[in-house]
Amino acid sequence: MNFLITGAAGFLGSALANQLAREGHQVRGLDDLSTGEPQALMEDVHFTRGDVSDRPKLWTLLQDVDCVYHLAARVLVAESLLYPREYNAVNVGGTVSLMEAMRDVGVGRVVLISSGAVYGDQQEQPVNESVHPQPHSPYAVSKLAAEYYVNTIGALWGIGTAILRVFNAYGPGQHLPPAHAPLIPTFLRQAVRGGTLVVHGDGRQTRDFIYVSDVVRAMIAAATAPNINQEVINIGSGEETTVRQVAEQVLQLTGNRGEILYTPRNDAGVSRLCADISLAQKKLSFTPRHSLTDGLQLTLERDPRFKS
Repeated sequence: MNFLITGAAGFLGSALANQLAREGHQVRGLDDLSTGEPQALMEDVHFTRGDVSDRPKLWTLLQDVDCVYHLAARVLVAESLLYPREYNAVNVGGTVSLMEAMRDVGVGRVVLISSGAVYGDQQEQPVNESVHPQPHSPYAVSKLAAEYYVNTIGALWGIGTAILRVFNAYGPGQHLPPAHAPLIPTFLRQAVRGGTLVVHGDGRQTRDFIYVSDVVRAMIAAATAPNINQEVINIGSGEETTVRQVAEQVLQLTGNRGEILYTPRNDAGVSRLCADISLAQKKLSFTPRHSLTDGLQLTLERDPRFKS
């Protein structure tokens, strides 16, 4: 098949692009490199630097494409609190531009990579796709708005759509920005250096951590799975894990005898979040293959930044 991946130089985008290329597909990648790393892409991926709102460029890249994976987005929750306008412009405006270009060229299918963050605080865990979202940040609002645009425009113009709400993905190559870095690579970097692990809050807040190759398998399945048009599907491990448990596992796996430091909570995160993945199992035949312990060990082994 012929694929276009927006956000192809990002963590999930590059992992997806490389796997599709290994399987013999024709893969085009688009990324503005605001955070992406093009060196993460294999040579077989035909990469173009550009903006997802550049419709003339999209018209060219979309020629003969069977399916688009839309991952281009700004993704830092804390940053979105400061710059909601920018998050709306990229995550919502860029999505609409892409859908218009797909209509113009006649591309028949799009898979939007959304986020479990759209759920916000939910009393019942794990959360399934039927609950009412309660986004807590401009980032989450922008991803939810993108979902509505994709499904609404897809229905109006006959474009097949699937939306994957990916929970806390991690694994080798995950970006470590100077500020607001993701939890797991931050912990691993500190642990291999013999440092203290800093936990915001009491560490009892929970998340659903899913290894990157499991996410990629789900994304690839969504390109050809039947009867998923207009569907919203959770992609997670289905396991609820506290931040404290993650910190303890990281210390154990790295052999670090350092301490865990708990500080007053200062983020916009929710107290609990775990995915009900029964719909993914039914619609995508998806079952995660990696436990958190396995995934952490693989990340330590395969990411050169974490060599002690």
